Amino acid sequence: MADQALVTLTIEGVEVSVPKGTTILEAAKQAGVLIPHYCYHPGLPIAGVCRMCLIEVEGTPKLQIGCATEVAQGQVVKVFGDEALKARESVLEFLLINHPLDCPICDQAGECELQNYVFQEGRSNTRYAEYAKRFSPVEDFGADVLYVPNRCILCTRCVRFMEHVAEEPVLNVSERGDRAFIGIHPDATLDHEWAGNVVDLCPVGSLISKDFLHKARAWELDRTPSVCTGCSQGCNINLDTRSDVVVRIRPRPNPEVNRHFICDTGRMHYRWMNRGDRIEAPLISRGGELQATDWDHALSEAARLVSGSGGRAVVLISPNASNEAMFLAKRLVAQFTATLAFRVERVDGEIPLSGVPGLALRAERAANVAGATALGYRDDFDAAVQAIEGASLVIVVADDLEGVSREALQKAVNAVYIGTILPDAARGAALVLPVANTAEEDGTLVNRDGRVQRYLQAKSAPGMARPVWWVLGEVLKELGRGESLFSADEAFALMAEAEGSFRGLSYANLGMHGRTMSEARVSV
Repeated sequence: MADQALVTLTIEGVEVSVPKGTTILEAAKQAGVLIPHYCYHPGLPIAGVCRMCLIEVEGTPKLQIGCATEVAQGQVVKVFGDEALKARESVLEFLLINHPLDCPICDQAGECELQNYVFQEGRSNTRYAEYAKRFSPVEDFGADVLYVPNRCILCTRCVRFMEHVAEEPVLNVSERGDRAFIGIHPDATLDHEWAGNVVDLCPVGSLISKDFLHKARAWELDRTPSVCTGCSQGCNINLDTRSDVVVRIRPRPNPEVNRHFICDTGRMHYRWMNRGDRIEAPLISRGGELQATDWDHALSEAARLVSGSGGRAVVLISPNASNEAMFLAKRLVAQFTATLAFRVERVDGEIPLSGVPGLALRAERAANVAGATALGYRDDFDAAVQAIEGASLVIVVADDLEGVSREALQKAVNAVYIGTILPDAARGAALVLPVANTAEEDGTLVNRDGRVQRYLQAKSAPGMARPVWWVLGEVLKELGRGESLFSADEAFALMAEAEGSFRGLSYANLGMHGRTMSEARVSV
């Protein structure tokens, strides 16, 4: 396909070339200039109602709105000219006439675009004798969404999302003039699976999440790029943590996977990351009872249990485990006749986001089914459980041990359980090794489209728990079959060298948007 025609223009003295049809607002980003805006969002149809993106275009008699004005060859654009600044100052003054002064109690404070632009370009005071009304009535829109009408600036992002993206038009702008507000259909609530995105889209504190309400201030949060493990779609997310506790999940843009959105199931899929019933030290079985030990002793014992030169081995692994963990577990049983298995929960039907092709809450409620399959694991958990009896070695890397009994692991010759919590069945293992969960380690997952994506450590693991790749790497070292691994990057490099599906990939070329395994094979 021929390259798209480029248009060259100058924005604030910086010359940029962008594809024909690009808006000035998007072109300005290429010049390192952010044009203030409220109603515009790259994932929504253009409305042009807030008038906050007013700019000067040489040769044009009036100010233009950057969100809806396409670039033209030779244009000269001034974003911070006196006329444009004065116009935007007036827009901000107008928006603040009736905006309540409740920033100290507003969840959006610290990440509010109204605050940011007023600080950047607004007036230092108001020309009104009295300040805005100080009450904020709240309306329950249903599910996780509350609406505070007095804070609303009528950008209509939420209306356009529900109408054009979710394709469930239950919101509108009711009334007109200074009485206008966002209305909801009297017989409807925002219980759509993707409705929580209106909270992310709201540029002020008008639409707020019940779940996050008064949990933390924006400046107290650490944001870490990650990948949702709620289903096989592999949506890109940010984990927001406060004092080593995950308090919120928000979407992270990735045009190839989820664009700017996540489903509400994924949005709430974080509480398990903060569980208090974690294993905090290695445990070794003595006289039928598990007793705490140190890592040196635990790793030595693990190497002893794995050191058999043959026989049958069974590896049961979680389909949410990282590629690095799956690869190293497979390498650990290389000398055995191994059964490698996982079990994935499936539900009936998928819930698509109608306006975004290829995006849905998938029926497979696990993140790394594709990665497990590429590494030789099979979705045949029941058969693998039956193979435990008489196996020379059993390695379990999973928290969900449904179908595995405590007695079955006790009868196994050598059983090693690697997990974050201690289900009853795991008490039958000869050795228990505590590991980090997805929020506590670096790693990669493969989504249903074969895209390999990185996730980063967002908080520390409790006690003596360590990443799975570190634990398995140290056992291999004890066996004399490798060196210590100091990062997930090193574990991934070993896998990319040994496994054809991952050949040509590295943390460096994955970036934070990932690459498909087929792309990697073509580039090698």
